Amino acid sequence: MERISVFLAKHLWAQIALSVLTASVLITLLYPGRSFPSVVVRTAVISLGGITVALVARRREKRAAGGTTEGLVSLDRKLRTGEVPSDPQERAAMRDLVGQRLHRSRHRVAALVFLAALFSAITVLTALTAGPRQTIGMAVLTVVFIGWMVYNSNLQTRRLRTMRAALQTEPSGGPTGEESEARRPPRPAESGS
Repeated sequence: MERISVFLAKHLWAQIALSVLTASVLITLLYPGRSFPSVVVRTAVISLGGITVALVARRREKRAAGGTTEGLVSLDRKLRTGEVPSDPQERAAMRDLVGQRLHRSRHRVAALVFLAALFSAITVLTALTAGPRQTIGMAVLTVVFIGWMVYNSNLQTRRLRTMRAALQTEPSGGPTGEESEARRPPRPAESGS
């Protein structure tokens, strides 16, 4: 499973292709009768806005992680496992990445409420305009998708906040002996020598 995660993290095109194919299969199941290739093309065209947003976000995250895909994948893995980097450059890159992701997700509750309302409205409209197969399919999709989004959003936010808190403390031993000595608070003067 870890190998698949690393592959998908390194190759954004694979994530996009998998997303478009999954959406196309779902659309074909809910609305049979259209040819699968036409559904794939239509889904890909409709997804262009989301793909553009994903590419821009990925470029910013790569820049924060030092400019390489491998650096971003490494930091992302450490973020998932909770491993706090000890190297000063890696800590700075992780701090930038965490700050960027927390800033980008600052309106996540409002976005989740909007998604829930949107999917619920689509389910209601589907019930009014389509058959039972489509209505049940949309209802199941709404519950599963919104449930997964809420769970994943909470998990990612918890990981990011935990990492931010861990990065605010200096690693044991500090980057160098001198630097950790300089950051140490002054000792109170000893009395009675």
